Amino acid sequence: MSGIGTPGAGLRTAGRTRPSGVITRGTTNANRLRRVDRWLTGVHGSLLRGAVDPLVVDVGYGASPVTTLELLRRLRTVRADVEVIGFEIDPERVAAALPHARDGLSFARGGFEVPLPAGRSATAIRAFNVLRQYDEDAVPAAWSRMCARLAPEGVLVEGTCDELGRRAVWLGIGADARPRTVTFATRLAGFGRPSELAERLPKALIHRNVPGEPVHAFLAAFDRAWDLHAPLAAFGARQRWLAATETLARDWPVCDGPARRRQGEVTVAWSAVAPRGTDISAGAVDTFR
Repeated sequence: MSGIGTPGAGLRTAGRTRPSGVITRGTTNANRLRRVDRWLTGVHGSLLRGAVDPLVVDVGYGASPVTTLELLRRLRTVRADVEVIGFEIDPERVAAALPHARDGLSFARGGFEVPLPAGRSATAIRAFNVLRQYDEDAVPAAWSRMCARLAPEGVLVEGTCDELGRRAVWLGIGADARPRTVTFATRLAGFGRPSELAERLPKALIHRNVPGEPVHAFLAAFDRAWDLHAPLAAFGARQRWLAATETLARDWPVCDGPARRRQGEVTVAWSAVAPRGTDISAGAVDTFR
């Protein structure tokens, strides 16, 4: 998915026509982003339904536009007139995607600056497997640039997943460029331990999974809850996951309910896992329930 690369080139180009970023390998697979799309339609369905201009942006869709097409299809189960624009900085990738354009789906050259037509703002922006390529200190500026193109109640969904989309972690970020939530999601069949999700932490957290940091403490607590409910493995991973997340919710600000957790998700408030002593440590009050 990654179509946007090193921090220096991209984040210094404000006010220019050059897209914000540089080209990376852009790998992608069909259905890779199904988990985050399911969360976007489930948690933010009311946002989409109430939007005056239901425009959603996919930043850095990669060498193939397949997941952008899937995004449109899934969003239209919530609202039939949703429009999706996919941005890539590689002109060859844009040209390859153009034959897939249709009513409500377009592709253009662009990066973190999200060059929307004048007067338009996005209801939601999805930027997956993009910032993983950057230095941690470049993250706040990238968030700010993308969030500047959001509608006031909009959401930026930024995160990372594995090649097949079986494990993913993403942030829900408000138009003020401040994170609200962190969602951990996995395919429960064949799932090992919660701490295995650490390898899919977004850039804002990936280097913070060390003793003394909140996200490390959270994953350790999740592992303990998972181990506590080992006897439920006989009834399936889903029952064990539900019990473990319920135990976790006693001490951690879990933001979702059983309906979402049954799908192999758990969402917690950003403030509980935010890195200490950085520009991205502050978080807004959770408004994404």
